Amino acid sequence: MRTAVVVGAGVGGLAVAGALARSGWQVTLLERTDRVRPDPTAVVLWPNGVRALHALGLGAGLAAIATPLPDGGVRRPDGHWLVQPRPTPADRMPVVVHREDLHDALIAGLGDRVELRTGVTVRTVSAEPGERPSVSDGRQRFAADLVVAADGTDSEIRRRLAPESRVVSSGCAAWRAVIPWYRAPRLPGDRPVGGEVLGAGYRFVAASLGERGSSGGSSRGGIYWVATAAGAPRPEPPETQLALLRRWYAGWPTPVGDLLDATDPADLVQQEIRELRPLPRAYGFPAGPGGVVLLGDAAHAMPPHLGQGTCLAFEDAATLASLLRESRLPDAVVAYDRLRRPRAATVVRQTRRMSAVLQARGRLALRARDAALGTISPRLLSTAAASAAAWRPPS
Repeated sequence: MRTAVVVGAGVGGLAVAGALARSGWQVTLLERTDRVRPDPTAVVLWPNGVRALHALGLGAGLAAIATPLPDGGVRRPDGHWLVQPRPTPADRMPVVVHREDLHDALIAGLGDRVELRTGVTVRTVSAEPGERPSVSDGRQRFAADLVVAADGTDSEIRRRLAPESRVVSSGCAAWRAVIPWYRAPRLPGDRPVGGEVLGAGYRFVAASLGERGSSGGSSRGGIYWVATAAGAPRPEPPETQLALLRRWYAGWPTPVGDLLDATDPADLVQQEIRELRPLPRAYGFPAGPGGVVLLGDAAHAMPPHLGQGTCLAFEDAATLASLLRESRLPDAVVAYDRLRRPRAATVVRQTRRMSAVLQARGRLALRARDAALGTISPRLLSTAAASAAAWRPPS
């Protein structure tokens, strides 16, 4: 029986651990925290992420927890349209999913061939040609045919195998929250919420999670919003952070103010936006009978401006699972590297272009940004959407 050690029980680690177990592998899943639980926010899945989940055998229950996210357009803080809402073809429409619902689905997909160990902080990795790959927490060594590094942006495995790739600040911070339906404001027309507003170094995006009063597959419905601001994360308590957000976004068009007013400090999740520069020189490191691969943010952490971080992690997992079914293990590690590095580089390049446009500051830069959003941004978003819609797992 083939064996794998997966380091990190985030969405990518859970997805690949379950996929390997369903293919007959014995999997040890290592997580550094004492409990495996997600933030109480939400995530947008583009068609590539949805397709990857189906390829992983996890798509059956997705419809019950996912809400379609139609194009809501892009506005300035004064309400002027930069990009008008447009009809979205069904094959390019993203969906929004509560992270806790997604987490529950991934946990349910692990099966009994996955041994989950919490409180294990991996400190070293071995990927020598003549030995089985392994990791260690300083007390115990975990060896297997394959090691999957899904340990996030601060991956210790990547730091040791690809030291040229460094974690740097993207120059902004993000705040996220889900307002449950019983507390969510009733907006004009009470239509599903969607769309975004862009200002000088500030961005606000909102989406409905299910329908008000719906008795669908999730009890975690509401309105999800993300606010992004240039600068470092705030050290103040959530109450003060929320007060700052209300001040920064004062006067912005509906529903920004309504959503911030309805948000409780306990709903707020703050995150520093960081990325990898440069990307690792390799995503696969052959060793012994198999090797080590980098997956998810450990491989390609990037700003969230195109919403592709989670989607790429699922692509990674689906690609690796497919290659391991079709190829010998050492060949699969090499093929994974060959397929994933160009794909990740393309998405990161698109994301950085959007980041440069969105983070424009100063009067002249903003004028250029507003002009660019009417031309460059639609093309870039269309290219990104087409790329997401076109991705297929290897067969």
